[in-house]
Amino acid sequence: MFAKSRVNWFILRTSVEERLVYRGDFAFATLVRFLPIVTQIFLWGAIYANSPEPTLNSFTYANMVAYYLFAMLSRAFSSMPGLTSGIARDVRDGTIKKYLTQPIDMLGYLFWHRIAHKLVYYIVAAGPFALVFWLCRDYFDAWPHPLMIACWIASLFLGFLVGFLIESLLGMVSFWFLEVSSLVFIYMMINYFLSGHMIPLDWLPEWMHWVHYLPFKYLAYFPASIMLRKSNGEFRYSDTELLTELAIELCWVIGLLIACRIAFSCGVKRYGAFGG
Repeated sequence: MFAKSRVNWFILRTSVEERLVYRGDFAFATLVRFLPIVTQIFLWGAIYANSPEPTLNSFTYANMVAYYLFAMLSRAFSSMPGLTSGIARDVRDGTIKKYLTQPIDMLGYLFWHRIAHKLVYYIVAAGPFALVFWLCRDYFDAWPHPLMIACWIASLFLGFLVGFLIESLLGMVSFWFLEVSSLVFIYMMINYFLSGHMIPLDWLPEWMHWVHYLPFKYLAYFPASIMLRKSNGEFRYSDTELLTELAIELCWVIGLLIACRIAFSCGVKRYGAFGG
């Protein structure tokens, strides 16, 4: 156990150092990601300005701006850029052999590598996030009670695990199909819509209520909605509903982890060890 902890710490430390080598480029790319929220604020401002009603689908304009800010923060945890394509590339060029010949678990290595990526991202993005939330402070209601804040923090970390495991599972499809770029594109489109990143899931028609049973809403919609109130002042989730949703999200994490382990085990059995 101690030896494994040392290995995980070494992976984390090395990955952080790797990210900091190109810290200037990383910081610039991080700051650019904040620009879309500005266009969203102006877009929804125009929509509500031309709406005959001040409330649309139980969202006021202030609710909508707050929702997108919290959704952006949620996506900072759950998005995994390059994870699926990186696994597919390792399978395609034979680099994945290092996980088969050395005592390093691939999923564990990728997990700590992604943790390092997020740590550097948060260090760089903490200032811009704080500035954006401060400038938009008038759009937020009073802070919820401590239980809801604790559930919100838990949802962010569970959202990270859900996003990581989904994209890892997609990457392992490359054991059967070496080129997964089309699959990644389809997933990104579905994720953008069904996670609530494009519009809140409350705006979907009644016949699409089934999307709430999928894991995608835990990537953006669920964490963002925890912190919001309805137009009547009530929170969108009661305490009981919050704990139930967190339990369901935890079940998704466990199920996806099992699926990833099974996919990797089956994949390496048919792996052809291509590459030098």
